[in-house]
Amino acid sequence: MKTNEQPNNPLHGVTLAAILDYLTEHYTWEDLFYRVRINCFLENPSKHSSLKFLRKTLWARKRVEELYLYTLENERSKST
Repeated sequence: MKTNEQPNNPLHGVTLAAILDYLTEHYTWEDLFYRVRINCFLENPSKHSSLKFLRKTLWARKRVEELYLYTLENERSKST
């Protein structure tokens, strides 16, 4: 029986919407723009428009995922 587990993939099972929710809880839209430099975070930002752009633009999605992992790691290191 095969499993779909990916123990070496920290993003496995995490949706892009959940990543964006997490980041917007930690940063303002303006902060996200300065960290990733995506215009949809600065000009009339919304979850819907950001998800639409990130699903189409792989380089931007990769940067947002990297920021998510970086932020998670910083939160973990602060709590220990």
